[in-house]
Amino acid sequence: MAKRDYYEVLGIQKDADDAAIKKAYRTLAKKYHPDVNPGDKQAEEKFKEINEAYEVLGDPQKRARYDQFGHEEPGMGGGGYGDFSGFGGFGGGFGGGFDDIFSAFFGGGMGGGQSARSGPVQGDDIRYEITLSFEEAAMGCSKQVSVTRQENCPDCRGTGAKPGTQPETCSKCRGTGQVRVVQNTAFGRIQNVRPCDACRGAGKIIKEPCPKCSGRGRIRVTKKRTVKIPAGIDDGQVLRIAGEGEAGLRGGPAGDLQLLIRVRPHKLFTRQGYDLHCQVPISFTQAALGGDIEVPTLEKPVIYTIPEGTQPGTVFRIKGQGIQYLRSTNKGDLFVEIGVEVPRKLTEKQKDLLRQFESTVTGKEYEQRKSFFEKMKGKLK
Repeated sequence: MAKRDYYEVLGIQKDADDAAIKKAYRTLAKKYHPDVNPGDKQAEEKFKEINEAYEVLGDPQKRARYDQFGHEEPGMGGGGYGDFSGFGGFGGGFGGGFDDIFSAFFGGGMGGGQSARSGPVQGDDIRYEITLSFEEAAMGCSKQVSVTRQENCPDCRGTGAKPGTQPETCSKCRGTGQVRVVQNTAFGRIQNVRPCDACRGAGKIIKEPCPKCSGRGRIRVTKKRTVKIPAGIDDGQVLRIAGEGEAGLRGGPAGDLQLLIRVRPHKLFTRQGYDLHCQVPISFTQAALGGDIEVPTLEKPVIYTIPEGTQPGTVFRIKGQGIQYLRSTNKGDLFVEIGVEVPRKLTEKQKDLLRQFESTVTGKEYEQRKSFFEKMKGKLK
C-alpha cells in the first residue's frame, strides 16, 4: 500500500515551521496513543504512521531529503523512515518531544522525579450559603456558622499512623509514589509512569493505622464558627475565610471557607451598587406648597425640605445616606423619588374648597398642562 504524504499525516502545510510540526504531532500522539486506545488496532497503526511522519519532518536534514525525493529517497530501498527498531523506549531518539508529551498527558515525564501525590496537598475549599437581612448586609454583623469539615486527627496529628509509630517509606517506589511500567509493543518498548500499587501513590506505608482515624489521618467534625460580615457586602458576593476549609494531606495547608452571601429584599429600599433608592409619597398640598417631609434611612428618619411645586417623579439626592463601601468609611447616597398621592373619599366641604381653588386658576399655575395644550393646538392646525 502506498504511503501517505507525511505532511498529510500530520495535517500541516509544507511550509509549516518546527513549532507547528511539533504541535500537530503532540495533538495526534495524545489522541492515538495505545494506552488511550487499548486493543484498537486501527489506532495503533495510526500512531505508528504519526511517529514515522514526525521522525522525518521533525528532523531538518531528513525533512530536506524527503521534500526532494519523497518516500523513494536513494539508499532507503523504498522503505521510507518507518523502522523503529533502533529507538527502544520513548525516553529518547525523538528529539526530546516524548518527555513533553508524557508530562502533559500522562501526569509525569519519563525522567522520574517526585510524585505530586506523595507530597503535601492543600485541603479542599468548603462552600456554604448564608442569608442576611438587608440591614445586616449594609451595616455589617457577626454570624455563627456551623461548619462540617475534615480536620487532622488529634491522636496521630494527621500522619494516619498509630501514636508512637511513624509511616514508613515505601520500598517499592522509594517514597516517590510512582513506578515505571515497561511494555513491549509492535513498535518498540513503552515506559509509563503510574501510581505505585503498594502505597497507592502516597509514597508511605502505614503498618499500624491510628485507631481513631483508621489510618486516614483526618476525621470529620462539625464546629460552630463566628464569622464577621463586613459592612457593605452585597447579594451574590463570596466571603473567603482563609484556612477554615478541609485539612490538607501530608502536612499540606488547609483549604478556605467560602460563604456565598444571600440578602433578603427590603420593604422600602432597593440597592444599586452602594446607593439606595426609595419612593416617598406626599400629599397634593405638600407638593404644591413645599415644606419638610420625613425620609426613611437605614438608621433613622431624616427631615428633608422639598421646594414648592414639586412634581411627581422628582428625584432628590441625599448624600451619605446610602450603603457603606466595603472596607471603607465612605458611603453611597440615598435617592428619593417623590410620589404625589391624589386624595380619595373627600367630604363635601373639601370638594367645595377645591372647586373654589379651581375657579381661581388662570392656567399659569400648570406649566406642563399649558405646554401640552399648546403642542396639541399646533398639531391640529
